[in-house]
Amino acid sequence: MAERQQTIVCMFDLSSPKISAYDIHEWIFEQLHIPEQALRMTQMDRTKRLVYLKLSDETYITNILQKTKGRLEYKHPTGTYR
Repeated sequence: MAERQQTIVCMFDLSSPKISAYDIHEWIFEQLHIPEQALRMTQMDRTKRLVYLKLSDETYITNILQKTKGRLEYKHPTGTYR
């Protein structure tokens, strides 16, 4: 199994409506405040509703976890939160 360094895994509620790749991309920059140059890779697992974010520096991960306390709601375009 590969070791994931400097990677955050975002889990979306399985019962929520599906989220487009574009909406996830916007959410990453608007809600997580990750600078574009810091994001090395994005990988989506649509079946499990997971998004893997590989970052250039571990300090971004620490900052995100401190700001969100490991939890952040996603607001769907319909206005519902999950």
